[in-house]
Amino acid sequence: MILKSVLDARLPGDAALLASGREPLRYGRFSALVEDTFAALRRRGLSRNDKLAIVLPNGPDMASSFVACACAVTAAPLNPAYREDEFHFYMDDLKARALLVEEGSTSPAIAAARRLGIPVLTLSPGSEAGAFTLSGDAVAPPSVQGYAEGGDVALVLHTSGTTSRPKIVPLTHANLLASANNIRNTLQLTERDRCLNIMPLFHIHGLVAAILATLTAGASVFATPGFNALKFFGQIEEARPTWYTAVPTMHQAILSRADRNQEIIKANPLRFIRSSSASLPVPVFHALEEAFGCPVIEAYAMTENAHQMTSNQLPPGKRKPGFVGCAAGPEVAVMSPDGKLLSHGEEGEVVTRGPNVTPGYENNPKANEAGFAFGWFHTGDQGFMDRDGYLKITGRLKEIINRGGEKIAPMEVDEVLMEHPAVAQAVTFAMPHDKLGEEVAAAVVLREGKSATERALQDFANGRLAAFKVPEKIVILEEIPKGATGKLQRIGLAQKLGLA
Repeated sequence: MILKSVLDARLPGDAALLASGREPLRYGRFSALVEDTFAALRRRGLSRNDKLAIVLPNGPDMASSFVACACAVTAAPLNPAYREDEFHFYMDDLKARALLVEEGSTSPAIAAARRLGIPVLTLSPGSEAGAFTLSGDAVAPPSVQGYAEGGDVALVLHTSGTTSRPKIVPLTHANLLASANNIRNTLQLTERDRCLNIMPLFHIHGLVAAILATLTAGASVFATPGFNALKFFGQIEEARPTWYTAVPTMHQAILSRADRNQEIIKANPLRFIRSSSASLPVPVFHALEEAFGCPVIEAYAMTENAHQMTSNQLPPGKRKPGFVGCAAGPEVAVMSPDGKLLSHGEEGEVVTRGPNVTPGYENNPKANEAGFAFGWFHTGDQGFMDRDGYLKITGRLKEIINRGGEKIAPMEVDEVLMEHPAVAQAVTFAMPHDKLGEEVAAAVVLREGKSATERALQDFANGRLAAFKVPEKIVILEEIPKGATGKLQRIGLAQKLGLA
């Protein structure tokens, strides 16, 4: 099965995509759009598994073009904020056959494509949300290949590459559909649901959790131009969603404006809120549930798993603050370095296997040997299972701070700092030290109207942590630097803050 089968299984007249100022795109029209896009790409000589770099702004056209193009070729969405040299690197690394941009685009991706000799295709939006037509030069003589098949690669994304060259993650149609169905089942989505998408659509979280999981349920997505805390509650009022999914930094920004938008919240009740892509601080979990009066469902996900691995459960199932839930689709276990599966309470590396897991990194045998040892995918995350099979993530193995041989999990320090009444956000990270190798440092953002000094925060932590875990340096910031998808990133933070 491929992604088009999801559209064909729905009622043709039901709304699939919605957006401000445009008519709804219904499932029947969406399926026809896929057929038109397939024909347009084949006329231009693009075949199955050819990579099409997609550089479009967030919104319904990005959502629909991903689905439509993936049925014919391999979709390769790229962050529109990249500079020309970054586009050049990623398109060259992918061996992209063509680039897709919107009509009138001035993106530096176009100049990068010209340097690489890659043809540029243009998307012209229609009146319906996500409707479009394609134009542009041919890549090769017309292709006669049919639709993509389940084993064909639907989507390629790069890993973040914070410590090494980014790896290419290919995800097949079968991978994506397995993950989308897992999410739909976990969240009990039906055709009556509507997702408000604020996640970027060059990232697995938005593409699979917001778009594909919704479509597998025959539900609708209200596609926004991206996350804007100032516009969020207006979007809630217009879209009338039953849920939204986001990363913790977005939830925190939403919370900062929730008190003054209680009327909108009460008039547009959500069935649940989902959080993923980074650990949700426990105080934020409780504050969200109190502000919105609905369950918060934290999940654990990553690109190589086509997103979801574990999830907390909707009532009457359990949701445990500070835990990322139990296995929600694939098999999930905790493993020792020698390949032994560990029992509950024993800490080790989190590993997974199942139909949602990538078949392996592209052209990277060394990474595949390490990443798929003992027949499981190795996440690089450290954690343990409790007696109920709920997973607690204790840190990234690469982010563990080695302070003269003493190992510190940054998330443990984060959680303590977040308990301070003045702290809204905290990110603990390693900074270089001439004798110890690494020392503990932290960046914090204070709550609006609250104050605290570095010394006061260190004293607070000192009463709750062993002395060697207390940050030697705490930097108080207006905002902590984030990655392109809104996640806080520990690796490289010391350099960004001038502490290296």
